[in-house]
Amino acid sequence: MAGPAPKRMIMPPTRASAAADELRRRILEGEYPAGMPLRQAVLAEELGISRIPFREALILLEAEGLVQMEAHKGAVVAGFSPEEVEELFEFRALLEPALLEKSAPHLTDADYEKLDAILTEYSDELRTQNPGRWGALNTELHTVLYRRARSPRMLATVDQLLTSTDRFARMQLAYTDGRERAEREHREIVTECRAGNVKKASRLLRQHILAAGDALVRLLRERQQAAELAKA
Repeated sequence: MAGPAPKRMIMPPTRASAAADELRRRILEGEYPAGMPLRQAVLAEELGISRIPFREALILLEAEGLVQMEAHKGAVVAGFSPEEVEELFEFRALLEPALLEKSAPHLTDADYEKLDAILTEYSDELRTQNPGRWGALNTELHTVLYRRARSPRMLATVDQLLTSTDRFARMQLAYTDGRERAEREHREIVTECRAGNVKKASRLLRQHILAAGDALVRLLRERQQAAELAKA
């Protein structure tokens, strides 16, 4: 008769997830720019954890598209070209309107109360120039709109896309004239959903995502050209 299975050391997930939360915050807020190496020994000590949960945190962030593993460098903050950002927003524009059409007919009064609260806070944060909250509120608004879709795999994919584009959404709002437009379009989408005009809301959502992506891609290309000229 076989003996008992050997005990396995299981790292408490809270350490890895807490480290991932802090690293995610630093990346999304621009404290850690694209291409920055994430030195395991230094950061693990700074966060007060061992290297095992730190590596687990990196795996979580890699799955979200915020970290990439490079040969001879290890983990670095992921960077995106304008073309890659354009593709991300095009992918969002394909999936999110479909999710909204599935979800909107099932949104509850409580959901709309939550959406109204998010819209109010979003407006307040835009006016007080608090970009640290813009991306999180944008993600939360979209997540609530889709939560009744009953399509867990699509939702999981969109969650990753929203996380991957969070910092770009904030960049687009901070460095283009997109703030008032985003505020207006969010309210229009919620209003049409509440009125039962799901197809119109879906069309508005698609236009909203593509317009934000186009503005961001233009910004990234302008910065890329400026950097190239500076090197010349």
